[in-house]
Amino acid sequence: MTKPLLCPTCKSNRMRFTIIEQIPRYIRLDPQTGEVVQQMGSEELDLFHQPYKGESYMIQCGVCGTTESEERFVKMAQHMQSQRST
Repeated sequence: MTKPLLCPTCKSNRMRFTIIEQIPRYIRLDPQTGEVVQQMGSEELDLFHQPYKGESYMIQCGVCGTTESEERFVKMAQHMQSQRST
């Protein structure tokens, strides 16, 4: 996370961001009550329980609140930098 960021929505924020860590919790629920009956680690999942394949963290703009992958903020900063060079 050492690249410049720029919010793809408000296009003004380059400084204020929130990093949101996404830590999956694998659980099994009782189908009648909805109570958690088991918590599992990723190595304990059965064949029918898909592991989480999403981003390990997301970035939120501290100005407008847009939440996206880091790549989206990096690409926007690169795009605006290339616009200035031409």
